[in-house]
Amino acid sequence: MTNLSWKALLVGTASLLVACESTPEPRPDPTPLPIPTPVPKPPVSAVGSFASSGNPEFDAWRDDFASRAYRDGYRIATIRQVLDGLKPMSVFLTQKTAPVDQAEFSKPIWGYVGDTVSSSRLSTGKQRLAADKPLFDALEQTYGIPEEYIAAIWGMETSFGAVIGNFDAPEALASMAVEGRRRSFAENEIYAIFKLLERGDAKREWLIAGWAGAMGQTQFMPSTYYAYAVDWTGDGTKDVWKARADALASAANYLRASGWRQNEPAIREVSLPQGFDFGYADGTRRSISSWQALGVTPSSEASLAPSSIDSAELWLPAGASGPAFLLYPNFNVVKTYNRADSYALAVSLLAENFKGNTVPVAAWPRDLDILSISEIEQLQAGLNTLGYNAGSIDGIAGRGTRSALQNFQKDRGMMADGFPT
Repeated sequence: MTNLSWKALLVGTASLLVACESTPEPRPDPTPLPIPTPVPKPPVSAVGSFASSGNPEFDAWRDDFASRAYRDGYRIATIRQVLDGLKPMSVFLTQKTAPVDQAEFSKPIWGYVGDTVSSSRLSTGKQRLAADKPLFDALEQTYGIPEEYIAAIWGMETSFGAVIGNFDAPEALASMAVEGRRRSFAENEIYAIFKLLERGDAKREWLIAGWAGAMGQTQFMPSTYYAYAVDWTGDGTKDVWKARADALASAANYLRASGWRQNEPAIREVSLPQGFDFGYADGTRRSISSWQALGVTPSSEASLAPSSIDSAELWLPAGASGPAFLLYPNFNVVKTYNRADSYALAVSLLAENFKGNTVPVAAWPRDLDILSISEIEQLQAGLNTLGYNAGSIDGIAGRGTRSALQNFQKDRGMMADGFPT
């Protein structure tokens, strides 16, 4: 190293030492700034993002559901086709308790039957049966369902195709899922929509429904549609919205698959003898010979039941003061459409009247004082407290409540018809 290089090194080192001695050592800040918490980024779905609906809860559910649907194997195009542009329906998101104001549960049975088995519906149904007789005859021959019952279902569900709803089925079901009480059910129904679209049964814009997602002239839920809808017209689609032949064939196919027994009705009105023990109307199926021995007779038919039926249940829909019916296996088949006994009764009465049987013969006890929803809740709570299992306190006097009341009446030597008044 030259003398010049050494001198330069010494000068630089000296300057550095002077600088270090003259610059105070920095001290740590006693109040350091907090370290910001990193905000996790949402996972990017292969399906992509959706435009906001304006409801964060709805948007979060849709993003999550779309990701799950993709993982379950549904096509991105199908998922987006169904879920794009959906908005939450207020009927679900503002309703946090189970509805009990459906006519099947809130009206007295004679009010419900009067509204559904009306003279105008009977007249329209008979006209439709006459106008479409070749179609109804072919459906009955193919599926074994009496044309009168097909027409009765059609009339009950949409007034013979006049009122099919004006809601978007995916939007209704998505709103139901977000509301939460029936999330699994609603999501499975949307999966069924994916499947029916991917199979080519219908087009996305056809999916018009009632407020709960039931579609078309015979009000099929998507899963029922996927399993039982029929292309009767042979055009490659199953148009239960505009093609009444497809809709009616689908209903007949569904009833057959649900166990309909050919050449048997669903009900038969009967007369009960003086002093009859109404405790026998307890939901138990008894042999036809047993009912005969108890003095039960048909009101307008030649026999209590067709020869193919060996047992039946006695039902008093309005208690001891109203019409009485024997219920046959096909009554429960009708209930696959709607589990309410009142609904199945209305369908059956429509069908029997379409056949020319004027039923019921007995008058409804319209003078009875019917309990309100809150009074039924009090009744249920009281029966449960006393050890009679009336089930959940929901204000609906269904079979559980009526059975509990009947047992209460039996234990106290009262007339045990199980009808709350």
